[in-house]
Amino acid sequence: MNLTLQRLQEYLYEKYKTMKPDDLNNTQRYFLKLIEEVGELSEAIRKDCRMKDDNIKGTIEEEISDVLYYIMVIANTYNIDVEKCFRLKEAYNAKKYGFKIEIDR
Repeated sequence: MNLTLQRLQEYLYEKYKTMKPDDLNNTQRYFLKLIEEVGELSEAIRKDCRMKDDNIKGTIEEEISDVLYYIMVIANTYNIDVEKCFRLKEAYNAKKYGFKIEIDR
């Protein structure tokens, strides 16, 4: 099964609702975690640590996953549909910058 942004958001919402209901709307904590993960991504990029043989620990791939994770959790605290917002922003950018490629081809 393909993982969509919508399904990822639903999964994370259910995970936090079940495992950490008191943290469900702790936006400040999630934002600080996001900043921490961006720093770890920066370090992994600087060291060019890439995943080999599905060993994700300490790699760019791991840190990108962590950044995405916290972006989605933060979006959930504001009840933001990330996929819808991304589509709207891309449509806006297409007009602003004049590119013709469409997200749904």
